[in-house]
Amino acid sequence: MSKADIYEVAKAAGVSISTVSRSFTRPELVSAKTRRKVLEIADKLDFNISRSATALKSGQTYRVAMLMNEEITSWFNTQVFAGIESIMHPAGYDISLFQHIDTPENRHEFFGELPIRRNVDAVFVASFAIDPHEVEQLQRIHVPIIGINTPSTEGFDATVSIDDEKGMYTATQHLISLGHHHIVYPSSEAASISSSIDSRTRGFIRACEDAQEKHDLDWQVLTVPRGAAFADSALSALLSLDDFPDAICCQMDMMAIPLVIKLGRYGHLTPRDYSIIGFDDSPNADTINLTTMRQDPYGMGRTAANKALKLINNETLATPHEIVDAQLVLRGTDAPYQRPQPADLLQ
Repeated sequence: MSKADIYEVAKAAGVSISTVSRSFTRPELVSAKTRRKVLEIADKLDFNISRSATALKSGQTYRVAMLMNEEITSWFNTQVFAGIESIMHPAGYDISLFQHIDTPENRHEFFGELPIRRNVDAVFVASFAIDPHEVEQLQRIHVPIIGINTPSTEGFDATVSIDDEKGMYTATQHLISLGHHHIVYPSSEAASISSSIDSRTRGFIRACEDAQEKHDLDWQVLTVPRGAAFADSALSALLSLDDFPDAICCQMDMMAIPLVIKLGRYGHLTPRDYSIIGFDDSPNADTINLTTMRQDPYGMGRTAANKALKLINNETLATPHEIVDAQLVLRGTDAPYQRPQPADLLQ
């Protein structure tokens, strides 16, 4: 038995050919009841719409690109992807992933070749900046460019971002309000790419500088290389200090969580000996009772996808660029500073 064509599906469902097409490619334009009927008949008749034929007719590829500076397996990227997919897939779009856009070779491959292929309807950029030349290359394919947690809005048609600097300022202020004086910020820095989390360092520094005179702070940024071993590098740097800090403000939960566990093996227990705060409220933060700053990458992915669909359809966005605040989540790794007693100092 040969596969049915779109005409047979339309006839069996009692709808027009365009309704069958929209049921696959633009489901938001078809009632749920009609689409369900069309899909059931299409499945029974072994019919699947030709994506390439649809693209030729509409001028759209029904494919979008997602660029990320790390692997899809990172918590943030996984959640962003899930949020985008939850909107784009029902609308009939596939998502092409481009990982590790953090080296000159990978950046040249993407930004240099994509304008030639012209095979996407929108580009999502997650958590890193694109330079003016790369913006110009993307604009040559005349598709929307949507940023998610990008350091700036320049070159983007729309963005949704967490206020990283303000979030870390709030986290640092919280530790200062608990009376801590010796506060350290382990920071992983990348040499080749500007990432949104780098602005968290500015938030820490600004909070300490604003409170310096009133609170007589001893604060420090410990810079470690970004990469798979950044948490171990931060551990070594902390243990090498002449005086162990009474508070640690972490760039992300992925640093804070292993530090809590590994510092305990060296006799530094939180919150007895020091307070520590993370950033993200990622999986396992609640498990170890980590005080942290919460963000919602899944929600940002959905917001970005909705913006993309409107831009693809040439609709005007009421708010092209959105900033959302991180929320302080109080748990059990922070406590008011207890000045060491003379007996403690002699031990």
